[in-house]
Amino acid sequence: MTVPAPSPTRLAPEYAQLLTQQDYSPRPRIEGVVLKDLRRFTEDGGEFQELARLDEAGGIPEFPGFKVRQVNYSVMEPGVIKAFHLHLQQEDVWFVPPGGKLVVGLLDCREGSPTKGVSMRLALGDGKSQLLYIPRGVAHGAANLTNRPAAVMYFVNQHFSPSPTDENRLPFDLLGKEFWTILPG
Repeated sequence: MTVPAPSPTRLAPEYAQLLTQQDYSPRPRIEGVVLKDLRRFTEDGGEFQELARLDEAGGIPEFPGFKVRQVNYSVMEPGVIKAFHLHLQQEDVWFVPPGGKLVVGLLDCREGSPTKGVSMRLALGDGKSQLLYIPRGVAHGAANLTNRPAAVMYFVNQHFSPSPTDENRLPFDLLGKEFWTILPG
């Protein structure tokens, strides 16, 4: 015996006019930005995470030309937004431990880049182990949208100097205040 296919459900007009569909299409990527998955080893007694293997010259082979000059650690309190900043001389490699979560925003500000003006929004941490490579000229920032502090460790290829500095700022709401909020739906 064959069963007829169910007919589509009809919606009341007042709801049908509000209906949209979730967009699952791939998001644009910024040229040169790399998100590298890392291996994490877990056992009943804990876990082990290798962040980077440096070559003899202090480079991270997965990011050719990047030589580690300084390693930093920062904690962001709940509700904090640190954005947007960019470097003209420095690249960053970010790691958010899997137990934390930060929403990271990127905007390609490089003149002549094939992805100039393209933005990316992604979550780091949140159970994942990843490194994020951010080229110079790509504005970046993070928001802690959780209710607990979140940490970020980052490798840079320049020593920090307060004067002269390569810490350049753009408005945090350059892409709209809603960019840094939890997306409803």
